[in-house]
Amino acid sequence: MKKVCIYIRVSRNDLNPDNQKLELEAYAKREGWDYEIFEEKESTRKTRPIKKDIFNRACWGEFDTILIYKLDRWARSMKELVYDLDILKQNKVKFIALRDNIILDDDARNMLMVHILGAFSEFEREIIRERTMAGLDRARAEGKKLGRRFGSKDKKPRAKRM
Repeated sequence: MKKVCIYIRVSRNDLNPDNQKLELEAYAKREGWDYEIFEEKESTRKTRPIKKDIFNRACWGEFDTILIYKLDRWARSMKELVYDLDILKQNKVKFIALRDNIILDDDARNMLMVHILGAFSEFEREIIRERTMAGLDRARAEGKKLGRRFGSKDKKPRAKRM
């Protein structure tokens, strides 16, 4: 029986991972797989300890397959995605992105689709970044103050910190 790792990631703590979880778990049950679910919240580009852990465990042979919702839940750049998938392939770990309909195996067409979808995801992130920067520039030009206000609710008053 296959041992499958289900990896779920949301970017912020206020986002709900249940949509991903329900669909991925239902898929694993239909396939009759033995699975373990891992959730990562509030991850950053450089710190995704749960992803790193399951990646290593899969490479060591603890999991036969990694099942994710979409490619953008796994990697944040094309370079990262291609590198990770190459290492997983070398270690004979199957990789499935359910919503993107990608099953990484020995079929070259699947890797082509990974590259295409990964490139579009990276492009979309860059467009969002450009729009955000343009909005910030416009706000500065209009004389608006940016950033947190001193004493905002997520900062402790100076007296309490001491």
